[in-house]
Amino acid sequence: MPLRNQSSEIVLAGVGAVTAVGRTAAASAAAVRAGIAGFVGHPYMIDSRGDPFVVAVAPHLEPEMRGESRILELARTAAREVVSSAPAAIETAGAVTAVVGLPGRRPGLNPEPAAELATSLGRDLNSIGLSNVQLLPTGHSSGLMAIQAGCRQLREAGATFVLVGGVDSYVDADTLEWLDECERLHIPTNGWGFIPGEAAGFCLLCSAETAARHRISVLGKVASVATSNEPNRIYTETVCIGEGLTKAVQQALALLPPGTVIDATICDQNGEAYRADECGFMLARNSEYFANPTDFLAPADCWGDVGAASGPLFVALAAFAAQKGYAKGIRTLLWTSSESGERSAMLFETGLIRSKER
Repeated sequence: MPLRNQSSEIVLAGVGAVTAVGRTAAASAAAVRAGIAGFVGHPYMIDSRGDPFVVAVAPHLEPEMRGESRILELARTAAREVVSSAPAAIETAGAVTAVVGLPGRRPGLNPEPAAELATSLGRDLNSIGLSNVQLLPTGHSSGLMAIQAGCRQLREAGATFVLVGGVDSYVDADTLEWLDECERLHIPTNGWGFIPGEAAGFCLLCSAETAARHRISVLGKVASVATSNEPNRIYTETVCIGEGLTKAVQQALALLPPGTVIDATICDQNGEAYRADECGFMLARNSEYFANPTDFLAPADCWGDVGAASGPLFVALAAFAAQKGYAKGIRTLLWTSSESGERSAMLFETGLIRSKER
């Protein structure tokens, strides 16, 4: 079910990110705005055709680092940015809870990274008294699911600030070889594949009351967020007609006033056919909600497929668009689709926009 309560609004107090096109949230957003692609040939790994794997890697990470180590370093980098720019109030708020989305099980990743990541983040962020790290290993949708869980922590568990995020890396030798075997890579002979990426995105959330009390300049608000399930998944013989994504979007937009439309959309389209089909079915069922149903931003064109990091990174893109004055309006719909069936959608709203494109 969607989370939305006008009397207890959840606001965005800070963001942090690291991607293939930027080591900070601001740099990553500027690169996507400019359409810069961070695709490179892998320095030593070649695919089954004998060509270097085309990947979107964080430039500051060594190519030899394995998947778990890359995920840990990406998470630390993005989380540190949020904390370094966070209001001083967070240091006096007491224990801070974190909810972090992770990739699901796949070759190249330790199936039990929870303890190491939780310990690492707790050690790195000890200045804010990080007391608990909840991990959601559900892939692409886990970042928005983390935001949904964070909203519950603020509304139901009495938390003052919650750190939410997602982190992922497809740039591991075993992962790349698995994607190649499954014919999921974007190569000259497969136009329906994707570019493996890696990234982390984090958001600091609090209530509107907390922000006002501490005079925090907010970047926007979580108007609603919802998660549903898709029964017809990839790697099965069924055909996905967008049932799960349709439900998630409809739930996220259910409380919009009649006639209200979405100004912008950011989603995890990555070039794969099943995602494009799912998107098409969802838009056909919900076209009345969109000013232009076919006008959406797919940042995978710039930073590759970043899996579990997608949702929080989309929030950062929408926040910077509003802050810099190039947003198309005040309402941005974000959506993500996990291979394990989870479908999440979020409505992010900002204040009045002095848009340069209207």
